Amino acid sequence: MQAAAPQRVGALPWPPGWPGPRLDALLSAALGEDLGSGDVTSEACLAGGQRARAVLLVKQPGVLAGLPLAARVFALVDPDLTWRALAGDGRVITASPEAVAEVAGGAHAILAAERVALNLVQRLSGIATLTARCVEVAAGRADILDTRKTTPGLRWLERYAVRVGGGRNHRFGLSDGILIKDNHVRAAGGVGAAVRLARSRGPQGLRVEVECTDLAEVEEALAAGAELILLDNMDPAQLTAAVGRIAGRARTEASGGVHLGNLAAVVATGVDAVSMGMLTHSAPALDLSLELQLGGAV
Repeated sequence: MQAAAPQRVGALPWPPGWPGPRLDALLSAALGEDLGSGDVTSEACLAGGQRARAVLLVKQPGVLAGLPLAARVFALVDPDLTWRALAGDGRVITASPEAVAEVAGGAHAILAAERVALNLVQRLSGIATLTARCVEVAAGRADILDTRKTTPGLRWLERYAVRVGGGRNHRFGLSDGILIKDNHVRAAGGVGAAVRLARSRGPQGLRVEVECTDLAEVEEALAAGAELILLDNMDPAQLTAAVGRIAGRARTEASGGVHLGNLAAVVATGVDAVSMGMLTHSAPALDLSLELQLGGAV
C-alpha cells in the first residue's frame, strides 16, 4: 500500500468488522496494567510538553498483522497524536528493518503507549508469519486451520492473525460447532453413540465432527453419519489408510502433534485440512521496535 496521509489518531476508525468496543476494553486494560499510576521514568527524564516523532520498525522478515491495534493504543493514550501508516496488515517484510508506521505528538504519550502497541503487533505478526509458512508448505493441498488453543482474551485477534497469514479459522468457541472429543466419547459410550446423540440433540444446521484415533473408530463415525472426521495423533501411514477408508464420505482433518517439520508428510496423505494448535500457542513474536526522535512531525 502507499503511505497514508497523516491523521489525528483519535479520528481513525476501526477496520470494518472489527469488534471495536470489545477491543477498546481489552486495550484499556492492557494499558492500565502497564501504566499503573504513571510512567515515572518519562516523567523524570523528559521535559513537560516535549514533542517527538517515532517510527515503528519491523526488524526481521515476516508478515505484518495488527497495525490498527497499535494506532488504537496510541489513540487511547492521546487522541491528538498524529499517525501515518506506511504499510498494511498482510505486508510481507523481506528486507528489514522496514518502517511500517509513524506517530508524532507528545513524547510522554508515545512512550506510555509504546510497549502495549509493540506487544500486540509483535504477537499477531508472529502468528501471521508462522501461519504463512505452514500455508506455503501445504501449497493448496490442504487447508491450514487454527484451534481453540489461544491466549485467553485474545482469541478474536489471534484468529484474525491466522487469516492474515493465509490460514482458516476452525470454530470460535464451544457454542458454534459440534466437535466430539475423547472425553465426550467416553461419556457417551463410544464414537458411534456420541455421533448419534449429537445428530439427534444438537442444534439444527451444525455439522457433526468427531475425533477418531484408529480405523475402527473411523468406521463407527461413518456409520453414525459424521460429516467431519478429525484424525487424532495418527502417523502418516495411519492417516493415508484412514483417508482411503473414508473415501470422500466425510471431510477429513488431521490434528495432534503437527509442526513445520512433519507438515509436508501429513498434507501428502490427502487429508482435507490440518489443524495446528502451534499457530497460536507457540508462534514466536516478530521483532519490532519503536525509535523516538525528539521534535519533528509525521
